[in-house]
Amino acid sequence: MDRYTSVARALHWILAVLIIVNLVLGIGHDALPKDWAVMPVHKSIGLTVLALTLVRLAWRVGHRPPSLPSAMPGWEKAAAHATHGVFYAFMILVPLTGWIMTSAGTRPLNWFFLFDVPKLAVTKGDAIVGLSREGHEVMGFAWAALIIVHIAAALRHHVVLKDNVLRRMM
Repeated sequence: MDRYTSVARALHWILAVLIIVNLVLGIGHDALPKDWAVMPVHKSIGLTVLALTLVRLAWRVGHRPPSLPSAMPGWEKAAAHATHGVFYAFMILVPLTGWIMTSAGTRPLNWFFLFDVPKLAVTKGDAIVGLSREGHEVMGFAWAALIIVHIAAALRHHVVLKDNVLRRMM
């Protein structure tokens, strides 16, 4: 069975956990206790996702993923490739829009309270800040929905179709 490399698998699962946790924190932060410092942790995880995504993309350039099963219909292969493309876009754009929003604010930006992260050269009135705020929220909800579809598709392949699609990433 063709499998992803151990590095690709590790990056996939680390990013998957970080992204799901961060979506829960981002979407649900208003319902959580104020003294939990949710947003600084949310921002730190977002910066980590951005950095690890760049590592993952660099790794991907030099390491081709295993082929999808030849019996898989063309539309399904196209959907899988499109979904992965959107995931990569979200893994860059969602943290980047968060960084832009934070850079326009007055609160510090640091990485897990260990060191400061430079802010980008934007101010509250800049059009890109407003676009980032809206885009961050819309992409976050769209990403959460797409992750649910992705998990459902992986489980369909594993439980219903009993093929090796999910095992390639295990």
